[in-house]
Amino acid sequence: MKHLLAAVVFASALLGSGSASAQNYPSRPVTIVLPFAAGGPTDAVARIVAERMRAALWQPVIIENVAGAAGTVSIGRVVRSAPDGYTLSLGPWNSHVVTGAIYNLQFDLLKDLQPIALLATNHSVIVSKTAVPAKSLKELIAWVKANQDKVSAGTSGIGAATHIGGIVFRT
Repeated sequence: MKHLLAAVVFASALLGSGSASAQNYPSRPVTIVLPFAAGGPTDAVARIVAERMRAALWQPVIIENVAGAAGTVSIGRVVRSAPDGYTLSLGPWNSHVVTGAIYNLQFDLLKDLQPIALLATNHSVIVSKTAVPAKSLKELIAWVKANQDKVSAGTSGIGAATHIGGIVFRT
């Protein structure tokens, strides 16, 4: 009986001492935090990507729209999350680059975030009314210099690619 008890204890010890294995990723839903309200182009891209991720990862991928403060509210939420790969940030360069250059943030965009993918690009173009006689960029620059009192420009907003591009173009 002693030998049987010893064998049971020994077998139990062996069964309980299996090798430790890491948890498979992902073992729970992944959240993508966006710096804009639902319905815009960034939201559309995120939803397409989330569906592909869901199919590949076999886990729900949740889109969380957190607008405010030029994107810093949503990015701050991601920076403060656990560094476990379950909370991601998706947004354009104006929220993920420009804000760090023009605002004093509670976090460092370069040190606290790691870029992992370029998902889309958005090209900017310069257009004018057909009444403007310029037919090339060189002609437009010459016309603008000669007609500064007649020139106006529009952008999609402060800090946007078109705004920064206009500033660079102007110099």
